[in-house]
Order: sequence, then structure tokens, then C-alpha cells
Amino acid sequence: MNRILVVAFSFLIVLASCDTLKKMASVLAPSEYEMAMGLKDALSQGLFRSFAAFEDPEGNPLVRFVFPGEAEKIEKTLRDLGLSSTVDRVTGKFTRATTSAVSAAKPIFLQSLKEMSIRDAAQILITDNTHAATEYFKTTMSPELMVAFRPIVDSTIKIEGANRDWKQITDIYNKIPFINKPLETSLTDFIAARAIDGMFSIVANEEEQIRTKYEFRKTDMMKKVFGYAEEELKRRAQAK
Repeated sequence: MNRILVVAFSFLIVLASCDTLKKMASVLAPSEYEMAMGLKDALSQGLFRSFAAFEDPEGNPLVRFVFPGEAEKIEKTLRDLGLSSTVDRVTGKFTRATTSAVSAAKPIFLQSLKEMSIRDAAQILITDNTHAATEYFKTTMSPELMVAFRPIVDSTIKIEGANRDWKQITDIYNKIPFINKPLETSLTDFIAARAIDGMFSIVANEEEQIRTKYEFRKTDMMKKVFGYAEEELKRRAQAK
């Protein structure tokens, strides 16, 4: 009889323990709001990483100016025509203009992130796609960012005088016989789009680091939600 009671009591303890563990798991699992905040923390960290990259364009080819279209072919043609100094001057001016534009546009990017509503945060958080949050941000906010960013780029290009040098290059290049695709006379849209693409590439890389390496999670919220995502992905993999 005593043995039966001991077994029954042990069974109840196990059930109680399981129930306790389930409750603990539900407490440890972040809420939808916390998931969204953790994702925003990661994106914010990535944005500041991209701001830093644009402040030092020589250290990152993603943020340096390149000619639109067949960049290498166009640049070689211009240098063969004796325009090396002009090409170098234009490249430097457009790179500096882009750097200035990104610096001036910091509040716009950060405000866009702040106002972004993350729907289905769990799906964006718990996924094998290491760039899921960045892709969501880019898809959701790019049109608005482009509208806000374009006039800033246009202004900095004119301040640097890059527009005048670019006109000199396009006037010469577009007169070359048998050119398949003339150079655009205005580069504002191209530079704005390329700067935004460059920024999101850096943000995506930072997101991947945050998802895969604990030391990149600089806030408690990131540690909580991405730690949870890691464990959840492992659990799902084991359940297959």
C-alpha cells in the first residue's frame, strides 16, 4: 500500500513539475510586443553600423560611388579618353555627397524604424532567414525613405559641385559613337537608391551576426528574443 502511495505521489510530483516547466516556458517566451522591440533593437543597431560605414567610405566598397550601368567599362572608357582626373574628382565628390546625405538623413531612417509596425513579429523572429527583419524593414519603408532621402541627396550633390563635373563627363561620353546606353545626366535617384541599398546590406549583415552570435546582442531585449528564437528553432528541428 505504501509503495502504491509513493508511486502515485511521485507521479503527481512529475505532473506538477511538467506543469511548472510549461508555466516557466510561457513566462520565458517573449510577448509579441517584446519580439517586435527586440527586432527593432537589432535593426537600430544595424542602422548605426551603416551610419558609421558611410562616415568612413574608404573602408567599405559598398558605400563608395560607382558609375551606373556597366561601371567598369564606362570608367575605363573615360580614363582612356584622358579623363582620369575628372573621374577621380567626380567619384570623390559623389562619395562625399552621399556621406553627407546619409548623415543628414539619420533622423529620417531612425524615425521610420520607430514608426514601423511589425506584423507577425514571431514569423520574422523565428525563421531560418537571417535577414528576415531587414527585408521586412526594406520592403515596408523603402518607398517612403526614397521620397524623403532624394532631396537631401540632390542638395548635397549641388553643394559638392558634383553635378557640374558629372555634366562634363556625360557631355563627352554620350557623344562617343556606338554607345549603346548613354549616361543619365542626373544621378540623384541612382545615388539615393544605391545609398539605401548599401545601408540595408550593412543592416542585413548586422542582423545575421545578431541572430548567430550572442556577443552581438547589445541589449537585454535582443538577448531575450533572439535567445528564445535560437531555442525554438532547435526545438522545431528536433521535432522533425
